[in-house]
Amino acid sequence: KPTHVIHLAAMVGGLFKNIRYNLDFWRRNIHINDNVLHSAYETGGQTVVSCLSTCIFPDKTTYPIDESMIHNGPPHSSNFGYSYAKRMIDVQNRGYFEQHGCRFTAVIPTNVFGPHDNFNIEDGHVLPGLIHKVYLAKQTGSALTVWGTGKPRRQFIYSMDLARLFLWVLREYDEVDPIILSVGEEDEVSIREAAEAIVEAMDFRGELVFDTTKADGQFKKTASNAKLRHYLPGFQFTPFRQ
Repeated sequence: KPTHVIHLAAMVGGLFKNIRYNLDFWRRNIHINDNVLHSAYETGGQTVVSCLSTCIFPDKTTYPIDESMIHNGPPHSSNFGYSYAKRMIDVQNRGYFEQHGCRFTAVIPTNVFGPHDNFNIEDGHVLPGLIHKVYLAKQTGSALTVWGTGKPRRQFIYSMDLARLFLWVLREYDEVDPIILSVGEEDEVSIREAAEAIVEAMDFRGELVFDTTKADGQFKKTASNAKLRHYLPGFQFTPFRQ
């Protein structure tokens, strides 16, 4: 009979896996979310903190995006299955609060990276995929090929920072409305800058090539962390290059 639940279970993947399996992403995540939330309600759980994603925001929007804009229009077509399934957690949280008084909420991290990531090149996220590619390029003495133009911009949050914020939300955050957990807008980096940082950190001396025949996905999803800063003005994020 858990009193507090952090809900991280999901079918997840990078851009190309999402494009191929939108239906699977929708169905599996809807089932997972309903199962976790309703089980928590049935066993008397006081608090559930679910994990959303910045890709749930409308594709056509103004920047920076904030927590009030989640349902303002359709998400990017490349990952509509995952995005809509994650949006439904917010809808379900409101339902449990209104009907049963449950304190279920959600956080919206930007791109997470850190130890124990999914380093699969086909279906992992961008940073672990790049780290794996650099490793292979060093082994074979070949060029490093990055998919896309390298121009899209992202806010990356280190997994250990996110873990600290999750515990704060679990203990201190009382709203049903979600909260964005992110570094500031000024800390956004391009995929090219991210690749160059990895190349430098891994001491790769070969050529860096961008395969522009591959899709870029959403150009940017700049998120505001103003709400988080209102609550935690002094929180220190680990710098990206570090």
